[in-house]
Amino acid sequence: MISLTAKYALRAVVFLAKQTDEFTSRVAIAEATMVPVDYLLKVLNGLEFAGIVGSRRGPGGGYRLNQPIAKLTVLDVVTSVDVIPRIKECPLGITSHRKLCPLHQLLDNASALVEDSFRKTTIADLLETTPKGCDFPD
Repeated sequence: MISLTAKYALRAVVFLAKQTDEFTSRVAIAEATMVPVDYLLKVLNGLEFAGIVGSRRGPGGGYRLNQPIAKLTVLDVVTSVDVIPRIKECPLGITSHRKLCPLHQLLDNASALVEDSFRKTTIADLLETTPKGCDFPD
């Protein structure tokens, strides 16, 4: 449904949301979220470019969220590092389709529902609904 990069971005943001405004090193984020450090750097760069996280160099540096989790949506995070694919033409390459056939329209509608759900769900919502025992290691 979403790319590995988007999943890693969500992991990083949810982890940082629990860090109470402190800067956290990328190594600590990588260890806690089980994301390879080099891949995480790519993800964090995308999140920083989108203004979702901020960084500081040097001792005591690292990354932290720039936005309140009650306003930051899953869609914001996902689209900062990737796109949610939408069907605009027949994925089978049938050229006689002038518009999406019923099956392809159904698939596109499903993608739109996912996008809408991501738009309506904040990071705070994710933290509130996480079951006990389903947390990152300390």
